[in-house]
Amino acid sequence: MVEHQHLIVSNGDIDIAVDLATSGTDLATSNEIASRGTVVCVAGWPELGRSWRHQQRHLVERGYRVATVDVRGYGASSAPPEVERYTLRELSGDIAAVAESVSDDPAVVLCHDWGAPIGYHTAIRHPDSVAAVIGLSVPHMAPNGSSPIEMLDLLYADRFFYMLYFARPGVAEADFGRDLRGSLKRCYWALSGEAPAGAWTPDAPRDASLLDLLPPCPDGPLSFLPDDELDALVSAFERTGMTGAFNRYRASALDAAADLDIVGARVEQPSCFIAGALDPVRNMVPGVDLYAEAGADCSEFRGTTLIPGAGHWVHQEAIAATNAAIDAFVDS
Repeated sequence: MVEHQHLIVSNGDIDIAVDLATSGTDLATSNEIASRGTVVCVAGWPELGRSWRHQQRHLVERGYRVATVDVRGYGASSAPPEVERYTLRELSGDIAAVAESVSDDPAVVLCHDWGAPIGYHTAIRHPDSVAAVIGLSVPHMAPNGSSPIEMLDLLYADRFFYMLYFARPGVAEADFGRDLRGSLKRCYWALSGEAPAGAWTPDAPRDASLLDLLPPCPDGPLSFLPDDELDALVSAFERTGMTGAFNRYRASALDAAADLDIVGARVEQPSCFIAGALDPVRNMVPGVDLYAEAGADCSEFRGTTLIPGAGHWVHQEAIAATNAAIDAFVDS
C-alpha cells in the first residue's frame, strides 16, 4: 500500500510542493517502515512532480520513501516572475531544502531534463544532502564559465532552435496560450520515440514559431501520456501560466556568472545516466553525440543505459526498462 503526504517545503520566500510517498499505513512511522532510504525526484520542462508516478510507486514498493517535487515555477510551487530567480544556483537550493526536510540522511536524487542539471548542481552545491544522482536525458556538463545559450546562439546562427525560441521573453507563452492543451500534446509527441526523426529539430528560420513547425500528432491519447495526466498538466498551467517554466531557459544566460565559484565542478557522488536512444537531446549539438561520454564529468560514474526505441520521456515511454536501470544502480 502506498501512502501519500502532501507537503510544502520553504526555501526562504519560495514554497516548494512535495508529494512524499511511503509504504505502510502510518506516515508518522514512515522512517521505520521504509528502511532503504529516500529518493527525491526532480522533473524538467514542462512537467510536474507527478510525471514520476511510475517510478514513485515502484520505488516505494521496494521500500524507499519517495518525494516528487513541483519545481519552482510549476504546479503548486512558488513561481516568481523574475528571471534571475530561476538560475541553477537558486533551484538547487530548493531541492536541497526538500531533501533535508524529508530525510535525516542524504537522499538519492532522480532527475530528468532541466531537472537533471538542477540535480547535479544540488549534488555539487549541497553535497551533504545528496547521496547519489540518477540523471535522465541530460548528462552532467561541468560549468566552464561560459553561457550555454550564447554557445547555442553561435551554433545555430540564423537557424531555429527551440531553446533560443523559449528564451525570448513572452513569445512562447503567447504561442502556447492559443491552444495550451494541443501545444503541450504536440511537444510531448515530437520529443518521443514515436515521432519521425527530426520532428523536434526542424530546419527553419531563426524567428519561426515552434508550433508552426511541429508535425501534427496522432488523434487520441498518447501511448505514454494518458489524457488525465495531460489534463492535470493543462489545468496547472491554466492556473499559473507558463512564464515560470520558460524562465528556466531565460535564466540559463545567467548561470555562467552565478556559477563562477564552481567552474569545473564534478559530481563526486555515485551517479549513473539513463536515456532513450532516440532522445533528440542526444544530438542537440550538431555532429556531437552528447551521450557518448555521459559520465565524463562524474567522479564515481556507474554507467550509461540507453533504452532502444524510447525518446525524451524515457521514464514514461519505457517504464519497466527505466525502473530496471534505476534498480541496478541503487542495488550496486
